[in-house]
Amino acid sequence: MSAFSATDAAFEGFRLTRERPRTVLVWAVLCFLVSVCSAIYLTTVGREASAMLDAGPADTPNLAALGEMLAVLFPMMIVGLLFQCVMAAAVYRVTLRPEDRGFAYLKLGADEARLAALTGVYFMLVLLATIGAVLVAGLIAALVMAVAGQGAGAMMGIVIEFFILGVLFYTAVRLSLAPAITFSEHRLAIFDSWRLTKGQFWKLTGAYGLAICGIIAMSLLVLVIFAAAVAIAKGGNLQEAGKMFSPDSTSVQSYFTLTTVLYLLVSGWLTAIYYAVVIAPAAVAYRGLTKAADA
Repeated sequence: MSAFSATDAAFEGFRLTRERPRTVLVWAVLCFLVSVCSAIYLTTVGREASAMLDAGPADTPNLAALGEMLAVLFPMMIVGLLFQCVMAAAVYRVTLRPEDRGFAYLKLGADEARLAALTGVYFMLVLLATIGAVLVAGLIAALVMAVAGQGAGAMMGIVIEFFILGVLFYTAVRLSLAPAITFSEHRLAIFDSWRLTKGQFWKLTGAYGLAICGIIAMSLLVLVIFAAAVAIAKGGNLQEAGKMFSPDSTSVQSYFTLTTVLYLLVSGWLTAIYYAVVIAPAAVAYRGLTKAADA
């Protein structure tokens, strides 16, 4: 008997949103409020940083300006990390501890703190692994170039890059249940997922792929319909409708037009569904695999 169904895991988030519409509505309102607060922050305190982000890395003057930009954006990045952990814990709570309701399964406590700590640990591990992989890849490519020529060295560099990406992807899938384990077992589980996901790589990949394709298709459909409705309301002017995706951020007043507010509402609803759809598969997989292991 299979430990878990890849299709059931992939569509668990959609089932959750269908069976708990009030919970998802609360999540959508929270996502909308976070988007509004982020926009206010970027159009006031972080106006220059936002302009630098829009300009792109090529127009970044120097490292000092880049550091200043990161310092301005750092508080928003921390809030964003905490918000993601709160939403992830809420989805895990619905799936793994449905009796622990709280307010729409939203809380801010030890579970969320552990998920934030796990994210920080993984960020450092990925950073160190990437730096090490780049150094090794550069050394191997340089040796091949010295022996077989520049063309062979360049080809070897491309092969190594794809190999590194493959290893990173495989590792990410194998460790993808770490947040669910951390939440369920009330401890920081950094590598426990590796043992639990042995032999489950392709099922997990299929579940995650189906979930992502599903939410992308749904989001595109909703946004196309919404953009078409806005264009019709503005007399068929598609250019005016497109401005909602890049509003004027020179001031708070110019940013929050009626169209932008409506777009943020729709975006908040889609974001709430996104969290449910993307996070739920790991919870279902963890639940199935642990039951199979216990059996």
